[in-house]
Amino acid sequence: MSAVETQPNSRVVAKRQRKERQPTSLSSHGEPFVWLAGGAMAICLAMIVGLLALVLWQGGGTFWPGRVVVLELLDGTRLSGEVNVEEDYAPAEQAFAKIPAESREAARRSVAEAGGETRRRMVRVGNYEHTGQHYQWVSDFEVVRESGPAWMLVVERLARGTAAGRFYGEPRAFELDGVPQAEGPEASWRAFEAEHARARSEHARLEHLQSEELGAINSQLEALRLAVRSVEMRQGAGSPAHLAAKEEAADEDRALRRRFAEVEREASALSRELARRVLVLETADGKLTRTQLSDIVLAYPANQLGFVDKLVVYAERWSEFLFDQPREANSEGGVWPAIFGTVVMTLLMSLAVVPFGVLAALYLREYAKPGPLVSTVRIAVNNLAGVPSIVFGVFGLGFFCYICGASIDQLLYEERLPNPTFGKGGVLWASFTLALLTLPVVIVATEEALAAVPGSMREGSYACGATKWQTIQRIVLPRAMPGIMTGMILAIARGAGEVAPLMLVGAVKVAPEMSIDGTFPYLHPERSFMHLGFHIYDLGFQSPNSEAAKPMVYTTTLLLILLIVLLNVAAIWVRNRLRRRYTASVV
Repeated sequence: MSAVETQPNSRVVAKRQRKERQPTSLSSHGEPFVWLAGGAMAICLAMIVGLLALVLWQGGGTFWPGRVVVLELLDGTRLSGEVNVEEDYAPAEQAFAKIPAESREAARRSVAEAGGETRRRMVRVGNYEHTGQHYQWVSDFEVVRESGPAWMLVVERLARGTAAGRFYGEPRAFELDGVPQAEGPEASWRAFEAEHARARSEHARLEHLQSEELGAINSQLEALRLAVRSVEMRQGAGSPAHLAAKEEAADEDRALRRRFAEVEREASALSRELARRVLVLETADGKLTRTQLSDIVLAYPANQLGFVDKLVVYAERWSEFLFDQPREANSEGGVWPAIFGTVVMTLLMSLAVVPFGVLAALYLREYAKPGPLVSTVRIAVNNLAGVPSIVFGVFGLGFFCYICGASIDQLLYEERLPNPTFGKGGVLWASFTLALLTLPVVIVATEEALAAVPGSMREGSYACGATKWQTIQRIVLPRAMPGIMTGMILAIARGAGEVAPLMLVGAVKVAPEMSIDGTFPYLHPERSFMHLGFHIYDLGFQSPNSEAAKPMVYTTTLLLILLIVLLNVAAIWVRNRLRRRYTASVV
């Protein structure tokens, strides 16, 4: 019996061993999915790194000073400028049409000998008042002679009449009251260097008088008018209070107008003084241009700069970009108002979204009883995260601007109507709109952080006699604080880069006044503002000179990325400090 019983067992064992020796499917181990996930992550990282590298390369090199070339073409014209782009291309027959007939056949042969392709360069020619264009493509077969004169200057200047943008030319004379004080390139350059800092200082003083002091006086005059109108609307025209207000305002009005006249006289004297000093420049084709020293923002002999000199110019250009006002339809100058507006709007958005998001998450997680209503609210919050941002902009315009803002104007600023104060786009309504946009992010992140707090800690708190709010305040919130800060970081990252809603609720191309200044009440949430994201859109799609704006698009994009990174780093630093503090206190 034992032999009969063991024989089937041995066959079972042999069969089992053969099955174990059979190769198993690779998918059963899950390894293909591991490789698939790793490959997908590698592709995503490569795309992100590639995008950042492109933005860094293009944006970081925008302000690096290049060499100025002078090109003499077959048709006899001479042009000067900086080479922005080089590329090889196969010229069509139309490319030879602008070449003189006697040179056309030789140009065709030179291209044919090179295999049918040639190089062309996009030259930033500047000198718009003479050339009528900012850039020009030049093919190698058009060029007769190329040179780089030592005294060819790159001049960045303010717009005045038809003179605008960058200028390339050699200094010929420095004039004072129309009389040459220095002649020749070197002598004129030395005289320019000696006087330019003073001229720019006087120009800054003139701008302060015209924009700050005269603007402040005009604001005070308008405030007087509105104060009298307010009394008239409340007490009636011709009432004793109205007459007294008019008489009091008349005295202040006369004093302000005297001050206005004094400032205007000082500004006129400064303007006449600035017009005395002129630098005469000659273009590559022999045309002369007279430019006031105060209109020259920056000038340098590009072909004489060493590496250290280029670094100095590079730093000056970055300083101008970061801290100056924009000019030339935002394609030149700085973006300080856009940086300031972006930071202020993001901070106001954070102050608005975090309290409401945390309170909503606390109610849903800690107080509300599970049921159909709570499930519906959670579904609505999750769906709200997928709504297009422009829809939030339309809602912000209709609700915040036209309903809330108009009501505030009727209640507090009736004397200013029909000119709206809060009933239009402003940094406050833009912040509230983006707070609504990012609210689902904060709610979901806070709920997850609250759910991660162990229930045993709540039960221990209740066992010690703590109330529900004391448990939330002293046990749950400290433990969940890092997760709440993570939600705020995600909200900042999304809100700071949004553009579409801002186009409807306050972002503008140029904001003459910032939302925070030195005049009472110091914070002006009703004012429109500039934003780096909207600035990028304006440069890329609304600029009259797209080629000149392209480098600035990359540079502003780089700046926006760096600004968002800085805001996130600051929030992460705060989160880590809170984590260490509350974790230590709870332990």
